[in-house]
Amino acid sequence: MGDVLAGFHAAWEFDTDSVLIRFERGIRTPKLFHALGERRIPHEAIAEVTLTPGKRGTAVLHAVPRQGADPLMEAAAGQLKDGSDPYRLVLPAERETLAEYYADELRAVLPAAGDEPAERHLVAAPEAPLQFKAYDGKASFDGKSVAFRWFWTGASSAKWKAGDQSFQVSDLSGVEWRSPEVFEGHLRLLPRDAANRPAQADQDPAAVVFGLGYGPVHESLPFAASVLAAVRASGPAPAVIPAAAPAGRRDPADIADRIRHLGELHGAGLLTDDEFTTKKAELLAEL
Repeated sequence: MGDVLAGFHAAWEFDTDSVLIRFERGIRTPKLFHALGERRIPHEAIAEVTLTPGKRGTAVLHAVPRQGADPLMEAAAGQLKDGSDPYRLVLPAERETLAEYYADELRAVLPAAGDEPAERHLVAAPEAPLQFKAYDGKASFDGKSVAFRWFWTGASSAKWKAGDQSFQVSDLSGVEWRSPEVFEGHLRLLPRDAANRPAQADQDPAAVVFGLGYGPVHESLPFAASVLAAVRASGPAPAVIPAAAPAGRRDPADIADRIRHLGELHGAGLLTDDEFTTKKAELLAEL
């Protein structure tokens, strides 16, 4: 096609076999879009295309990705807010007719198997090397291995006892990402032989935990996607991932750190009074 449809924060360029999404770098543009820069989405990676009314006189063109086609969306696992979804193009309502034209054109070239899960990643992941600072350590990825270096101000005693960690991609079966915008957000690596994995991420040397201002979405999610893509490319994952071990009694110092973190979230308005009280009681019950 070769035509361009511009919206708020992004513009879509329609090619014969793909859609090139170029993200703006404006002040109001989500930071995740800044980090992504641009992404080429092959037609075979798209399951369907929708056009719906948006908020405050806008329309939303949405290219729904196929399950398993994009490592970024696979890692996100439905946790991205609508405003940070790279597959949504928000346009002024007066461009709705034009958007409908492009939506129809795109639907006409989508493969018939679009509603089936993809057998492999079809969209490129963010390229390594990548790194970010979590609440309890620094995570880095060079394309072949993931390293965690613990911070004495945040890491649990279990992580200090285990020491800094390094994981080869070939030894991993997957990645678990929980958004830093929710309580107990974390990035956890899933080793292939982790039969006795701790239930809590802050006790697991194969995980880093997020906190207020640590491990933001625009840094930690591309990191998770890049690692996940490398894991998938290294070979098939085991059919069954071992369940986490039952939670035991936790170190009082770790409980105190988590309560302090809760207080930060509560003070920043990210937790209500009831949520703060409930989560604090849950942590105290583990002593």
